Amino acid sequence: MSSNMLSPDYEPADKEDFMNPMMQEFFRQRLVAWKEELLRESGMTLQNMQTTSMQEPDVADRASLESERALELRTRDRERKLISKIDAALRRIETGEYGYCEDTGEPIGVKRLIARPIATLSIEAQERHERMEKTHRDE
Repeated sequence: MSSNMLSPDYEPADKEDFMNPMMQEFFRQRLVAWKEELLRESGMTLQNMQTTSMQEPDVADRASLESERALELRTRDRERKLISKIDAALRRIETGEYGYCEDTGEPIGVKRLIARPIATLSIEAQERHERMEKTHRDE
């Protein structure tokens, strides 16, 4: 499937066959673009960390620099996890599993995937998981 077959105004709809080739290509392109954006941002983060030196004479400046650096590292960690979820979603597109709930095998649904292209669970399965997590936390 070549990417030029996808018209720029194409938007997946519930009425078409779920995960037809055009829909798969739509999500593949979205995931790839999202990953490229994250990689670009994390590249900028790395440059920021290298250019701001820890040689700040003022203790307050150094403390604020260190907390900024901690925040950047947390952000980088989140980006790394997100990128691995995007990679997993791209692999699921290749294997034909993309868009189907890992729990039930049912279609996750177009609207949910547009909102969260890395979703692996249907809304119902997601809510079930969250309820179970909450129960285990409260015990």
